[in-house]
Amino acid sequence: MSSASSPCMLMPSVDRYMTREPYSISSTSSLERARELMHRHQIRHLPVVDGERLVGVLSERDIDVFAAAPGIELAHVEVARVMSPPIDVWGETPLDEVSELMTQRRSDCVVVRGGHGLEGIFTAVDALSALSDLLRRATA
Repeated sequence: MSSASSPCMLMPSVDRYMTREPYSISSTSSLERARELMHRHQIRHLPVVDGERLVGVLSERDIDVFAAAPGIELAHVEVARVMSPPIDVWGETPLDEVSELMTQRRSDCVVVRGGHGLEGIFTAVDALSALSDLLRRATA
């Protein structure tokens, strides 16, 4: 056994780095409304809900790809038509597991659930923030 050892760091959970209380949108809202909400709040992902129930995720890219088709009027298309199934995790899920899940699913966000339903969203931008924080801690 080597006398030199690396410092042991506990793996933080996703709720430490997630965006809390994210904006969300109803599955019956229009894509135009979703796009306006994203632009106004400078976000790229919206959890999609029916009442309190999480039913999907809509990304800015989803809207852009759909809008590129000829004759599409975003005001007349419901979010439910374009949204993706949600990938969700619990707030206590370790960050490395969440990162692995996002990589496996080729997703740039996961929705974070808690005891009271939707608690947050963890995006690729949040992952980069977590990486920066963890690297700073490792070299401190």
